Amino acid sequence: MKELSKKTKIVSVLIAIIILVGMIILFTKGLNFDLKYQEAQKVQLYLQKEFEIEDIKQITNEVLPNQNVMIQKVEVFEDTISIIAKEITNEQKTSMVNKVNEKYGLDLSADETVITNVPHTRGRDIIKPYILPFIIATVIILAYMAIRYYKLGLVKTLFKTIAILIVAQATLLSVMAIVRIPIGRLTIPLVIAVYLLSLIGMTSYLEKELIEKKKEEE
Repeated sequence: MKELSKKTKIVSVLIAIIILVGMIILFTKGLNFDLKYQEAQKVQLYLQKEFEIEDIKQITNEVLPNQNVMIQKVEVFEDTISIIAKEITNEQKTSMVNKVNEKYGLDLSADETVITNVPHTRGRDIIKPYILPFIIATVIILAYMAIRYYKLGLVKTLFKTIAILIVAQATLLSVMAIVRIPIGRLTIPLVIAVYLLSLIGMTSYLEKELIEKKKEEE
């Protein structure tokens, strides 16, 4: 038990350090957002014909070297290409248009092609659709915990469950801030995975405590 307690203390201290460092980085540097959510610039080209993403990617690699670029087909007939990068200069735009014209035998005008500013998406706007489902799910789970483990003490059980959920998410957020993991399409699945794992771990811990409690009563 002493060895287990020592390990628990070490893990608790490590988690506390990770959260502290993560929070400092979060408030100084902020989170690292995927290009999709960053403030960026966009160029849209109406090709009027089918095209391959790989061909456009080759062009952007030449014109926008060392830049993360997002390429998407848009419009109903997917005959328009959207190119998003952190920064696109007029010279780069002109070069892209010329290379696309050469590749597909088009006559697109660089002067008529506009560079559009794409605003930054706030973190709260990304998670907003998931807040209510998370709250409802958590309330249901806490109600179950209260009924299932009432012998362990209602307040104690609820406090421990809420605490482990908060600490788990705070640790995840801190690790993402420290390691600079981009906030993107995998973020919400990662949050859900950590949420479920922390619940499984807490349930396992409470089950053991409940078994011990029943043995004492017998």
